[in-house]
Amino acid sequence: MKQTRLFIATNAIAARRVSALLEDVFEEDGWPVSAFEVDEDNGIWSVSVYADTEHAQEAETRMTLALEAAGLPTGIGHEPLEDDDWVAKTLRALVPVRSGRFIVHGSHDRDVPRAHEHAMLIDAGLAFGTGHHGTTAGCLDMLGRCLKENSYHRALDLGTGSGVLAIAVARSLPARILATDIDPVAVDVARQNCRLNGVASRIRCETAPGFSHRAFREEGPFDLVIANILAGPLQALARDLAANCAPGATVILSGLLPHQRARIVATYRLHGLDFIKAHIRDNWLVLVLRKRG
Repeated sequence: MKQTRLFIATNAIAARRVSALLEDVFEEDGWPVSAFEVDEDNGIWSVSVYADTEHAQEAETRMTLALEAAGLPTGIGHEPLEDDDWVAKTLRALVPVRSGRFIVHGSHDRDVPRAHEHAMLIDAGLAFGTGHHGTTAGCLDMLGRCLKENSYHRALDLGTGSGVLAIAVARSLPARILATDIDPVAVDVARQNCRLNGVASRIRCETAPGFSHRAFREEGPFDLVIANILAGPLQALARDLAANCAPGATVILSGLLPHQRARIVATYRLHGLDFIKAHIRDNWLVLVLRKRG
């Protein structure tokens, strides 16, 4: 039976509300609802309902009424679909991402990893980090280089998103890892991905804005910190991040643009973290710092 995709473009926060709302609206119809980030640079998400074409007009009306009642945007787009497996079609667009010995792949590419690679199974969903964005891929690049030079025992993935970077550490080391995010949805996704990748016993996932959560005291101090967020939060968190690092700790920072390098390096130097190296991938900057002592 032919299907029509009804979709709405929105931001990440609204996407979660829209997705949950539409799942309730169309639960009895059995029409799938999906949410994917379509423009990571600008934070644009697409939430879609896949309705039988003969009922598409009715579905759009119900969708509009539900969105209006919830005070959400109602600009709905249409895309007629061919007789194809739309799930497979969507997933095929997410090709595996390789970075050194790391490979991030979806469930549709389970046979892609090679024997020597550290494979991470991450499907696209309501959390940042499938490996396709330059910040995530750049962090994997630098993590791989740092692991050639050092061994780590207590790691922190700050702003974990999908959990991909924490899983990468777990794939490489017998370390204890704390993965935190301010978004509870992301933390739930990270927990699911940790279980899916068989590393849940070594990764503690917590919803934690800032560093006040007891998990930081219980799991730290850390000798490896990866923070893939944005320049503003990285600057604001510099003092607390440094305080949770063990002497000699390696810190990998990303979510940065090249012109922000000097400001971030100077801020972290004030708190005892010295610049070691920099890396650019897809025009995104990754910094590696080391805690003095």
